[in-house]
This record gives sequence, C-alpha cells and structure tokens, in this order.
Amino acid sequence: MTERSDSRTTAANAEKPGGEAIVFIVDDDVSVRRSLTSLLRSVGLDVLAFGSAQEMLQSKLPHSNSCLVLDVRLPGLSGLELQNELAKLNIHIPIIFITGHGDIPMSVQAMKGGAVDFLTKPFRDQQLLDAVVAAIERDRKRREAETATSKLQSLFDALSPREQAVLKLVAAGLMNKQIAAEMGLAEITVKIYRGQMMKKMGARSVAALIRMTERLGIQASHSDAQT
Repeated sequence: MTERSDSRTTAANAEKPGGEAIVFIVDDDVSVRRSLTSLLRSVGLDVLAFGSAQEMLQSKLPHSNSCLVLDVRLPGLSGLELQNELAKLNIHIPIIFITGHGDIPMSVQAMKGGAVDFLTKPFRDQQLLDAVVAAIERDRKRREAETATSKLQSLFDALSPREQAVLKLVAAGLMNKQIAAEMGLAEITVKIYRGQMMKKMGARSVAALIRMTERLGIQASHSDAQT
C-alpha cells in the first residue's frame, strides 16, 4: 500500500459521521493554493481556499470537523494575526502553519497560540497529510466534548432549584441526612429530590454524577442549601 493510499484511509477515518471533514487553506500564492487543494482532495478531503486572512474572516465557515493550513506571511493580516483574531472570535480551528521563512520565535509564538504544527517549506506531502489528519482528529474530539458538555448543561438547567441544590451537595459527598440538615428539609423529601435529580441527569451512580459536575465546573457551597 502506498503512502498516498494510507493517507486516504486515515483521512476517511478522520471524517465526521454524517458529514465530510474540511480543510481551510489561507495562502496568497495561487500556485500553492492549487497544489495544496489538489493534494488534500486526492485523499478524500473537502477544501476551501482563501487568498487572504480577511477573505476567510468575511466568509461563513461550515460547521464540521476541520483544520486550517495557514501561511505565516500574508498581505494585510499575517497568519499569526489571523490566529489571534480567530481566538478572539472563539473559533477554535486547529491550525497548521506553513512558511518559507520560519524562525524559532515565530514558531514558538504559533505553538503557544495552540497551533498543531509548524512546517517549513519545502515539506513532504506526507508531512502535511499527517499533520492535517492529526488536526482534524483533534477538532473531532473537541466538538464531541463540547456537544457532551452542552447536553449536560441543558439537563442541569432543566432541574428545579431544589434539585440543583441537592445535586451539588450530593456531589460534595454529603449523605441524605446531612443534606436534609443543610437544606432544612425532611430526609424523605431529600430522597425524593435526589431520585428525581439522578433520573433527569441520567446518572446511574454518585461517581457518574461527580464526573458530570466536574465537566460542568459545578462546585457545592453552603449557599446552595438555602435555595
């Protein structure tokens, strides 16, 4: 099996179920854009290419697993400046920088900004393909985590104030009797709220509930008990 066919298989595995993975390219050199587009499409990836950072920022980007192949030196906004702008806009596309004039401070800045890789021209096709597959996989995992957290937040928001208070105190390790004392309720009432809350959250155990609260960043405090 050739390197290219290996890459085709790996790229296919990086695609989002029900949709295609897409690679964004920003490079002011038309020949480079065409070459990169041809390479990436040859392994089954969709490509959307731009000639400048401003052009990309003004475009409506599709919501799918993706990554950005970005030239460092661009007219107008540079690649590093585009990286900063995307961060400000809360757009978390994994970035692979490419440049023909790289230096250590530039690569350090790019990597500190969250770049996946920093490739200096000329680079091998396989180097770029490997970086793209890794970046798309990173984006897939990020999107899955964000979706899971969003669903958990919706479940938590749907709880009544009392159920939310019980959840926080259960996650803090308090027993039913202690929660009843904290909230000024009968223990049987706490048991009812607890059962309802666990069912609504889909938590089969306290350990599972604790993992949920950690993902949501929820912490218990005595003020919760006064709800």
